[in-house]
Amino acid sequence: MKFFASFIVFLLFLNGFATAQTLIQDFCKKASAKNPKLKFDFCINSLQQDPPSKAATNLKDLLVPSINTAAGQTSTVIGIIDQIIKEAKYGENILTTLRGCRYMFNKGVLVDISYALVAIKSGDYKEAHRFLDYGLTFPSGCDYEFEKIKQHSPITNDTNVLYQKILIPLSVSEMLL
Repeated sequence: MKFFASFIVFLLFLNGFATAQTLIQDFCKKASAKNPKLKFDFCINSLQQDPPSKAATNLKDLLVPSINTAAGQTSTVIGIIDQIIKEAKYGENILTTLRGCRYMFNKGVLVDISYALVAIKSGDYKEAHRFLDYGLTFPSGCDYEFEKIKQHSPITNDTNVLYQKILIPLSVSEMLL
């Protein structure tokens, strides 16, 4: 009897795992088809590497973990900027622009993400979508600031990853509208 109960629990676990994998695959396929800027493989890898996302059984379950992943990536990029500024390997134009980017990520992306989470808790997915959309403007805004001073950004790869990480919950919230 104990074996039978363990077997049933195992089957339920396996079914839940398969459901989450199917959800992630289906979501990323639809989202990347709708928005070609979202890279399908990146979407799959990002969500499958995140345990709360892997446990999701529906889009609502996927939204908060994907937002938290975007917030974590934002903090990572801020840390990278801080390290570059501390090392002072670049000229003043680049360092000044990096400080501006840091401000955008800290006061823009992280604030917008926190507002999106508040909106989700109240069930307002339209408002959450709006704040995530605002947050999405900052990574490309940072790159644009470097273009204005005709310099290559030392954080281009990091801002590209951040852009993708924000695009994922933005796409989830759009599907929930």
